[in-house]
Amino acid sequence: MALIVYGGSLSPFVRKVRVVLAEKGVEYTLDNVNPFAPPPEFHAISPLRRIPVLRDTDLPEPNTLPDSSVICDYLEHKYPRPALYPAEAFQRARALWFEEYADSLMAQCIGAGLFFERVVKKLIGREPDESIPQKTIAEKLPPIFDYLEQEIGANTYMVGDSFTIADISVTTMLVNFLHSGETLDAARWPRLAGYMARIHARPSFAACIAQERRFLEKLKAA
Repeated sequence: MALIVYGGSLSPFVRKVRVVLAEKGVEYTLDNVNPFAPPPEFHAISPLRRIPVLRDTDLPEPNTLPDSSVICDYLEHKYPRPALYPAEAFQRARALWFEEYADSLMAQCIGAGLFFERVVKKLIGREPDESIPQKTIAEKLPPIFDYLEQEIGANTYMVGDSFTIADISVTTMLVNFLHSGETLDAARWPRLAGYMARIHARPSFAACIAQERRFLEKLKAA
């Protein structure tokens, strides 16, 4: 395989890259890396010690790129069809804004405030603190969901009339919300709930989600 993705499948950032690759029909190898105990050589290709990292073996070394946003932009240029970034300047900027919103605030609240406590701590043998998810659910997530409910409105996609990096970035974070044992209140956020269900039903997302759920079921049974 020409492309190798280093990272764990439960990471929303790894999933973001995998969905982009699936949408573009590009084959790749997923090389599982535990971000909490990576091999020593991983630090050389990921200075921030984060996942994912992409290696393009079609290129001479150095041929690795860290950071999901950088990787997705590279993939868009290397495999331009189907386009996952709007062509029009303002719409592209809006898509990048939603990517940043997801990668920063959503990742912090859903990741550190919910998924880390309920899922990751079990994986690394630490005791969860349920007060943190409860505070996140009660105080931090409702404003985020209110904003996304307003932004999606009656539209099919977050930006323009096609599926873009904005949709991938926002809804990959919502996968981890669901993996944490939560459901989105469709009575309070009906448009966001419908939007999330539509995007997650795409084959690119559905395959990842199914694989991850099987892993989480094994974890619960252990």
